[in-house]
Amino acid sequence: MDTHEHKRVRVAVDAMGGDYAPAEVVRGTVQAARKTGVEIVLVGSEEQLRAELASHDAANLPLRIHHTDQLIADGEPPAAALRKKRRASVSVAAQLVKEGRAEAAVSMGHTGAAMIAANWILGGIKGIDRPVGGGIPFALAPRTVVLDMGPNVDCKPRQFVQFAVLGTAYARCLLGLDNPTVALLANGSEEGKGNHQSREAYQLLKKSGLNFIGNVEGWDLLSGRANVIVCDGFVGNILLKFGEGLSAALARWLRERLASLLPPTEIQHLTDELQEMMEFEKRLGGVPLLGVKGVMVVGHGRSRASGVEKAIGQAKLAVESHLIETIEKELAKIR
Repeated sequence: MDTHEHKRVRVAVDAMGGDYAPAEVVRGTVQAARKTGVEIVLVGSEEQLRAELASHDAANLPLRIHHTDQLIADGEPPAAALRKKRRASVSVAAQLVKEGRAEAAVSMGHTGAAMIAANWILGGIKGIDRPVGGGIPFALAPRTVVLDMGPNVDCKPRQFVQFAVLGTAYARCLLGLDNPTVALLANGSEEGKGNHQSREAYQLLKKSGLNFIGNVEGWDLLSGRANVIVCDGFVGNILLKFGEGLSAALARWLRERLASLLPPTEIQHLTDELQEMMEFEKRLGGVPLLGVKGVMVVGHGRSRASGVEKAIGQAKLAVESHLIETIEKELAKIR
């Protein structure tokens, strides 16, 4: 029997990570506990967290505190900081997953620190070189996953196949797609297009046994032509930041153009909707770090309570859809 069908999913939340922690993180966890029914372990300073919880009606919610007095501050080199601060809140959250005291962890703190902590504590999935960051960058293509979007900037061709496996599992579990299509991002749709790295990756993907449909170009990111689009983290992160910058620029343009035509509240609603369409973490809150042996959802440091709530929802979905087990099954199929 599926153990997740009859018990509450428990999520360890790094309550000290993020620009607005712990206040907004606590607010978001209270909302998530109330709306989604998850059990939440807030990891951080007990004194600060109790003070924050006191301002919410949380007495009957499935929330508890796991104390630690260490955190990773903005600007600290993550690897050195994590070695020095063994009880940092992000590390403790990951350790709770490792020990089976939580099914997933969530952090809105330093992405690098979350990735390193997850890799060191949870360990990597056999067959995956390094953890991968990926997700759905644009609401206009809600069934298209792009990865990598940051951590892996210098990639070997075989890693593109790993990205495709991880993206296929993500699309199966979090998007509910039975047989996701996979494509390679290139500067042309023909088989011979791309640099040496992507041309070699094309041949590996072609033989992989995945549902590989060939190359796609930049405009296909929004067309829905492929469910999984793979590229290295250098290109993927530029795409992600370009989308965020474009949404901010378009929002400014709309505010100027519509200032004399619509009330300020309507203009604000339109620009907020535009930015949510272009900035995936505003829609999803965060995304699972792929390639580690446990669910670790990483969100944006600027997230407010609604983002924290959504990130916890993503963690719950990843657990209930058996994301880690699906990745391991997909890896076993690769030729």
